Amino acid sequence: MIAIRDGGLETPQVQDLLRLHASGMLANSPRESCHFLDLSGLQAADVSFWSAWEGEALLGIGALKQLDARHGEVKSMRTAPAHLGKGVGAAILNHILETARARGLTRLSLETGTAPSFEPALRLYARAGFVPCPAFGSYRDDDPHSRFLTREL
Repeated sequence: MIAIRDGGLETPQVQDLLRLHASGMLANSPRESCHFLDLSGLQAADVSFWSAWEGEALLGIGALKQLDARHGEVKSMRTAPAHLGKGVGAAILNHILETARARGLTRLSLETGTAPSFEPALRLYARAGFVPCPAFGSYRDDDPHSRFLTREL
């Protein structure tokens, strides 16, 4: 059973998964095209962070950044390698969607990469109703290493 908990940034398992997330992003996209949040970014007042657990095992992480009163951004989605293919990403994304609706957001968007390693994430987002969109916020439309997706809530 997947238990999604608020926070967890102080735990070594979460910090290790965040480091893995950062290294994976940097291995598949140029540094200037990597937009992941570091630990301090995930602790910002406009970011909510969740960790998914099964007992003492960390399954994955995800975050929601509030862009304005109606628009949020999905951030830092990552499943622990040992738990890929078990529905962890979908559970975290559903939690983010439910939280966004409860907060009165009307749109969620995200930025992800274009390398083949991002294909599983793109399939997850498509199944959840996300569709391609132009760059939003401070992202650049002309970055060939970024894809942008959005979904109305």
